Amino acid sequence: MLFSFLSFAAFAQTDLLRQQIEQILISKKATVGVAVFGFEKGDTLSVNNQIHYPLQSVFKFHIALAVLDKVDKGELSLNQKILIKKSDLLPDTWSPIRDDYPNGNVQLTIAKILEYTIAQSDNNGCDILLRLIGGAEVVNNYIHKIGVKDFSIQVNEEDMHREWNIQFLNWTTPTSTIDVLRKFNTGNILSKESYDFLWNTMVETKTGEKRIKGKLPTGTVVAHKTGTSGTNEEGITAAINDVGIVVLPTGEKVAISVLVSNSKESQEVNEEIIADVSKLVWDWFLNKSK
Repeated sequence: MLFSFLSFAAFAQTDLLRQQIEQILISKKATVGVAVFGFEKGDTLSVNNQIHYPLQSVFKFHIALAVLDKVDKGELSLNQKILIKKSDLLPDTWSPIRDDYPNGNVQLTIAKILEYTIAQSDNNGCDILLRLIGGAEVVNNYIHKIGVKDFSIQVNEEDMHREWNIQFLNWTTPTSTIDVLRKFNTGNILSKESYDFLWNTMVETKTGEKRIKGKLPTGTVVAHKTGTSGTNEEGITAAINDVGIVVLPTGEKVAISVLVSNSKESQEVNEEIIADVSKLVWDWFLNKSK
């Protein structure tokens, strides 16, 4: 009876958090999916999980896992240098690599290209890595192989820039992104060296400072990957995303995924949705630990 009471109490607490999240979302002109997982005790929550959300640059995290898997198998090396030609640096896309090396013809290590791709969300770096390992299908198959479902990765960044609807071919559910984070953090799918490299790179992510990290205490460790689409002529933003692992002051890790899709809100409001949800989750887990 005591176990049953404690289980009910835990469910009631999670249900309260869900209600608080839904209250934030109810007035927003956007479709928002949320998933949460506490690594210490397995607390789980999802909101609007049945919908397919465009991944946008969140899929660069999946790509990094696939690249590092090949590093661990000895097929690639983080110190291996790749020649980047000027023709690899497409002009009409977000690319700090191109900004730093506008004429191309530079050799960068796989580690450096990964850092550009994850921490700065470089689109050209992303596609260079995809070509290196054999394309989007290789990543899709790898993520399926490690046991994650309810997602699809079919196209690269160059493809997504061709036409508005193509971006929706790369989709996920909120819980699927949490599953990938869980596999990464506790599934031993990478060597310790590769895990530490990717964890530190995600912690150094420079994009989306106003999203998951936006309303958390300064200095909070967040290993995350953002995703951002454009806005079409009808004023609809396809995706403003952030998924990652937050480290609480107690040392506990919490995975958070907030995917904002088909939004008619401003960029500021879209990012604030993610920040507000993340702060609710932060407060809930801290209060729970007291």
